[in-house]
Amino acid sequence: MADSNTIVERLGKYNVTEVLGKGAMGIVYKAFDPHIRRAVAIKTIRKELIDDDRADEMIARFRNEAQAAGRLSHPGIVAVYEYGEDDALSYIAMEYVQGNPLREYFNRNTRFEERDLVSIMAQLLDALDYSHQQGVVHRDIKPANIIIMTNGRLKIADFGIARIDSSTLTQIGAVMGTPGYMAPEQYSGDTVDWRADIFSAGVVLYQLLTGQKPFSGTAESVAYKICHENPPPPSQADPGRGWERYDPLTANALAKDPDARYQTAAAFRAAILDSYAAPVSPVVSEETVMTEIVPTVIRPEPTQPSQWSTGAKTPVKTIPPPGWDSAVLKQVEAQLARFVGPVAKVLVKRGATGTNDIAALYALLADNLPSPVEKKAFLAGRTEVQATLPPAPEPRPSAPLTGPGPRGAPIAVTPETAEKATRLLAAYLGPIARFVVKKAMAQAVDRRQFYEILADSLPNEADRTRFLHDVGAAS
Repeated sequence: MADSNTIVERLGKYNVTEVLGKGAMGIVYKAFDPHIRRAVAIKTIRKELIDDDRADEMIARFRNEAQAAGRLSHPGIVAVYEYGEDDALSYIAMEYVQGNPLREYFNRNTRFEERDLVSIMAQLLDALDYSHQQGVVHRDIKPANIIIMTNGRLKIADFGIARIDSSTLTQIGAVMGTPGYMAPEQYSGDTVDWRADIFSAGVVLYQLLTGQKPFSGTAESVAYKICHENPPPPSQADPGRGWERYDPLTANALAKDPDARYQTAAAFRAAILDSYAAPVSPVVSEETVMTEIVPTVIRPEPTQPSQWSTGAKTPVKTIPPPGWDSAVLKQVEAQLARFVGPVAKVLVKRGATGTNDIAALYALLADNLPSPVEKKAFLAGRTEVQATLPPAPEPRPSAPLTGPGPRGAPIAVTPETAEKATRLLAAYLGPIARFVVKKAMAQAVDRRQFYEILADSLPNEADRTRFLHDVGAAS
């Protein structure tokens, strides 16, 4: 009998590269799409681990997640690429997102500056407004499903209990959601529409302002409070921070009667921006993003915090990565900052640690921009930076790279070898893998050194060891 620890090597066309998280009924994998050549996250559910009386409901809910998120295309929503199933399991292939759930910030008692909490709510409500316009109600908005990416942008995840206008998955009387974030009508089993998401977003705003949930206690007491009691306004729950102007906003969003709440996510967003009365940042600040040292990925169940998560802000070193001139990186950073703000410094540094090639760096950084127009505008700046670079060294002779093999036979880095290495390396580095391989071929004197150069481009020892094993170069 297989269990939730059963690991697969391939799902459909996807080559599984590692386990990202485990839940009671399935596993989330990181995998590689060989056709489009991109990393994906694959969420699975094993049919044999579901109680027989719940099997149809759970599979239907899982399929509903794919249908709900699959019809949405918005930079603030985790994209779903494909749904598949076989005799053993069902799976959803989705966008691979590097970032941290808002829940992890709350778990570390992070107190958000006003500029950041406004940015988070503006991004969240913009994505929700789009979702609602497409006829999709999320119904489980909570910090665990709000991902803050390493570039400061936000994405909504997990549409497992979403309601689609044409869906018959859930009926009146079915209670679905997360205690403490559910609207009164979700508890009572009344008709649920998009305004339940507005209530949940109001809970998130209250928590961002005060550092505490508006309704707390046992599950039963929370249910009673949500349906019958009003929480203290944010200015009383956290006095001295000037939250009085947000008191009427949270009261409106947390109204018991859906008709008394903001009637659209856009109206809620506009009210927040009016109260803030300053330009809103499109991204969360670098200082807040950097309180989380190691990015995590969306997972199906709560997991243990990262071993590096201390809640302390870690200063960013200013020494440029090896092989780079600090003046060049400053230019790249300035160009990227036009689109993502101060977090550009972090993105450039991280990108430069994985490659010494300017074209590869630009390609990597462009992946952080949500629209083709922004990507094109950013990539156009590469010409300006390249004009300041010193002349490239003369290329080495193009003779086949060889090394001593069995009985003195040469071991060449053939096109097939390079292609295999590129495919395996792309599982870790994405589209810049081909640039790293090309550069390694120009530097290496034999196949072993070729593999070692590629392994050195990976950020940690575990990845380097796994890569060398996969290419057959492990000692």
